[in-house]
Amino acid sequence: MPVTGYLIAKDGSAATMDSQTVRHLLDEGELLWLDLYRPDADELGLLTTVFGIHQLAVEDAEQFGQRPKLEDYDDFTQLIAYGVEDAGESLVEVHCFYSERYLVTVRRGDCAAFAGARARLGQRSKPISRLLLLHHILDELTDGFFPVLSTFDDRIDQLQDEIFAKPTDEQLSELFTRKRWLIGVRKVITPQRDLIASLVSGVTDLPGMTREIERYFRDLYDHLIRISDLVDSYRDLLTGSMDAYLSTVSNRLNVVMKQLTVIATIFLPLSFITGFFGQNFAWMVQRIGGLPAFLVIGLGGELAVVAGMLVLFRRRGWL
Repeated sequence: MPVTGYLIAKDGSAATMDSQTVRHLLDEGELLWLDLYRPDADELGLLTTVFGIHQLAVEDAEQFGQRPKLEDYDDFTQLIAYGVEDAGESLVEVHCFYSERYLVTVRRGDCAAFAGARARLGQRSKPISRLLLLHHILDELTDGFFPVLSTFDDRIDQLQDEIFAKPTDEQLSELFTRKRWLIGVRKVITPQRDLIASLVSGVTDLPGMTREIERYFRDLYDHLIRISDLVDSYRDLLTGSMDAYLSTVSNRLNVVMKQLTVIATIFLPLSFITGFFGQNFAWMVQRIGGLPAFLVIGLGGELAVVAGMLVLFRRRGWL
């Protein structure tokens, strides 16, 4: 189950999450990371009363559904990034508040990024800087897209095989659903990539940034470029799959229409023959009669017409 919130001191130890403990660790400079999962009004109030975070930034943390962005305030930096939930393909929006004194994250969804970040903290033998911890969180959020996109790729291959075998309406519906999800991912990955690009290019400066830590953010930027390229490639694959679906359905329809046209064309002269000999003129009734005439003129003539038309169709490649 998701952790409702946890507080980690600078030495890596977990502490009880209450306002007094948060204030004490912050005043002593020992607060490393405060994570809030689906915070209530009182917990969000800590951002203003204890951390002194600007009210506009707190309002952003209350209203989810925003695009990734980086806002630089006087004494802290607000950063919004996205990851993928563990249980499916739903996106997780994470609001990060970073300064040299603290790192606070606010989220409503749970994903492996936070478990991975906590695991990294548990494996370290010495304290970690808050900026490097911020990188670890962003890195885990970004890397979470790779297994989901890999599964996405495998499913596209399966859909293509199923479409060529037997196209159905369910396949077309799934193609549209996956394309909408891919568009949603592209809407967050592209600005998230530009966000990290502004950090590694020096356009935006974070307190505590060193050349060593900058290398980690450059690696994160490379991962975001790879994800962005994968998203564009899969979008082209989905477009190609939709075209293949429509082409396959159209080809099958053409085959059916050709078969029906051949049948209708064969019955056209047969209808003429039966209609002609079905006329009740006295001359025809008096002179054409008996079993031999029925077999030769009636059945034989119709069979000869059918055989002749089938031969003609085959020579022209219609069958």
